[in-house]
Amino acid sequence: MRRRILRSMLTVLTLTTVVLGVPLIYTAWLWVEDITRDDLQGKLERIAAAIIVQEHGDGMVLGELDTRAVEPLLPQDGKLTIIYPAPHDNASRADVGADQVTDPLVESLSMGTKGSLRLEVPSAPMHARQRQAVGVVALAVLASLGAAVSVAVITARRVADPLRDVAARAARLAMGDFRPDPRRHGISELDRVSDVLDSATVEIAGRLQREHALVADVSHQLRSRLTAVRLRLDELSTHADPEVVHEAEEAMAQVDRLTEAIDDLVRASRDEDAADLDPVPVMEELRGVVAEWTHPFAEKGRALTLTGDESLLAPITGSRLREAVAVLVDNALMHGGGTCTVSVRTVRPGVDRDPLVCVEVADEGDGVRDELAPHIFDRGFSAGGSTGVGLALARALVEADGGRLELQRRRPALFAVFLGSSAYRTQNAVVTEPR
Repeated sequence: MRRRILRSMLTVLTLTTVVLGVPLIYTAWLWVEDITRDDLQGKLERIAAAIIVQEHGDGMVLGELDTRAVEPLLPQDGKLTIIYPAPHDNASRADVGADQVTDPLVESLSMGTKGSLRLEVPSAPMHARQRQAVGVVALAVLASLGAAVSVAVITARRVADPLRDVAARAARLAMGDFRPDPRRHGISELDRVSDVLDSATVEIAGRLQREHALVADVSHQLRSRLTAVRLRLDELSTHADPEVVHEAEEAMAQVDRLTEAIDDLVRASRDEDAADLDPVPVMEELRGVVAEWTHPFAEKGRALTLTGDESLLAPITGSRLREAVAVLVDNALMHGGGTCTVSVRTVRPGVDRDPLVCVEVADEGDGVRDELAPHIFDRGFSAGGSTGVGLALARALVEADGGRLELQRRRPALFAVFLGSSAYRTQNAVVTEPR
């Protein structure tokens, strides 16, 4: 930002310098010439006065004109030509000074009936003074431009550095750093933003603390209730009827998985940096989800399958991935039709970018209506009478690990989970292209 501000200010300063400096330099050039010509006119007037003093009778003859009186008034290396009336001729001429002037600067003066004067002086001294004047003006313009550039640099730094500090502070706040920052920058608008960030820091920290406490309390209560349920199921496992024992053992396995999922979610909610996660085998994490939901699909006469590359790894939290995919599978069971397929593959988002691990959940139902598609991930939105939390929760779980969840196809529905910022594969594995 500082470079953009500085570049804009320098562009304006350069244009201003050119627009004002060039006319000023040209004015200085003409000003020196005007002064020189005015000086020559003054000398001509004094010479004319000296000549008029010598006039007597009806005119002057060449012998009667004393040119010595005007020689001290001539500029150095100048040439004066005097035209005056004479008794025996219409006009007489007298040349005083240098015989010839190179590159002359000429000024004339008419004395009416008494004749005229023509003064020639070398123009080189005037041009030298013009160059000196132009140099002085140019130096002044450059000095003002340098001062303006210094002011622009200081101003750009004074504006850009506080903005960068505020942006960095907002980034730290997003990363969970709630330490207060007492620095202020002397710019009322930015200081106001800092004050708002201070207030937001206190509010967010308080809310997170309350939410963490609530999560801990809820998880404790759930584990307590699940423990009680498991104890009752353990009593049923001693029943004489084998079918009751089998159902009790299946229910205890479900309770154990639910307890483990709660512990994983609570542990994952306390992780502060998803970028440091170790890669985990995606197919292995999803195999348990598919096994758990195969029976509900079978009860409705439908099939649930899992396909993909066993070697694919992704830097994710296993519990978050399992819960997110479970939400998508449940959504396919409730609102979809036909076979539900969970597939794991890689996609390449660009030629110069690393491939991503993609988990797709597709079914063969009617899909998502066009008017519902933009809102299906909105919390609380549901077209089927449910709570409207599932898909919003799934997206939040995926994004917590740096991934994203999207509706790739509406009819039939296909949801895609892109995991992490890069994909990992075991050695000798082949990267597949997007379908």
